[in-house]
Amino acid sequence: MPFYHKLGSIPPKRHIQFRKPDGSLYYEQLFGTIGFDGMYTNSYHEQRPTQVKAIKKQYSVSPKIAFQNNIKSYRFKGFLVEPQKDYLESRKTVLVNSDCSIVLAAPTASTQDYFYKNTDADELIFIHKGSGKLRTMFGNINFKYGDYLLIPRGVIYKIDFDSSDNRLFIVESRRPIYTPKRYRNWFGQLLEHAPFCERDIRRPQELETYNKSGEFLIKVKKRDDIIEMLYASHPFDVIGYDGYNYPYAFSIHNFEPITGRIHQPPPVHQTFETDAFVVCSFVPRLYDYHPLSIPAPYNHSNIDSDEVLYYVDGDFMSRNDVEAGHISLHPAGIPHGPHPGATERSIGKTKTEELAVMVDTFKPLMITEEAMKIADETYYTSWLE
Repeated sequence: MPFYHKLGSIPPKRHIQFRKPDGSLYYEQLFGTIGFDGMYTNSYHEQRPTQVKAIKKQYSVSPKIAFQNNIKSYRFKGFLVEPQKDYLESRKTVLVNSDCSIVLAAPTASTQDYFYKNTDADELIFIHKGSGKLRTMFGNINFKYGDYLLIPRGVIYKIDFDSSDNRLFIVESRRPIYTPKRYRNWFGQLLEHAPFCERDIRRPQELETYNKSGEFLIKVKKRDDIIEMLYASHPFDVIGYDGYNYPYAFSIHNFEPITGRIHQPPPVHQTFETDAFVVCSFVPRLYDYHPLSIPAPYNHSNIDSDEVLYYVDGDFMSRNDVEAGHISLHPAGIPHGPHPGATERSIGKTKTEELAVMVDTFKPLMITEEAMKIADETYYTSWLE
């Protein structure tokens, strides 16, 4: 995160005595990234955050790869992923490389009897269907349709859903996820011409503090294993914190599109970045206003990246027969563009209502067996006349 946040009670200086009303000490924890060189938060706990009573089951959730070296364009029908009650069991990895995993999930119930922590990856969760509350050690965030939830690696959390009808598009990133640096000045403040500003970013509020001892199950993800650990104290025992490293929410509906006289390239839609991939938001916007403009995108070759487009809502004018929840994969090395007739249909149109999330990876993506269960294997022929 590019700006400072604090919540709850904290002492006037770091690393000094901070005492409870009974005279005993609160326990400080540095929650940092990239050694001691990245973003960090200092949190203060009722009990020691280091108390592990037992390590229980350990099992693999490593995705099974169907194709490692893929050159074929695919469409995956995301809403065919079967809903499941358990949050972690509902997560199905469909595309993966060494930098990130792209996951679909349709959980029907809130996380009840355990907490979850991903130690290897930042999680960017896009809420396609559903609403509820993200509960974390750093406070809570209400969410609804269209929200991105960015949960930094190591954050302990639960998700409470308001109903059983939930659809999530998740990117697990082994590289830190940031707001694009070209949107920020040298102080980290978002610039005037950025497509969103700090007012659009929703930070945690409603800090839950439990001073409880017992047995608290935390499912920890590490190197594609889930490890079940019993903590001796409640993980939400933080009484205050400050810093830059915390979860937050940003709504795709608050992304302000950048338009022009002629068709703008995909980087104008960029919303998040890493050094291994970017995430873009395609939102309702006015079309190009040159008198001879062609609103449909031009044919282009992804020489350096695989392109994944997750369709959320609206009319996707550059594609034929695409519905909400579909995912298109256009691998590096081959050209793609509008389907036959899409260019002609777009001429004279003044606006689009499309809503989509795009992930462009700089390393090739492998296709999993879960993806092949929902794959349209004839999609690559859809550009034929």
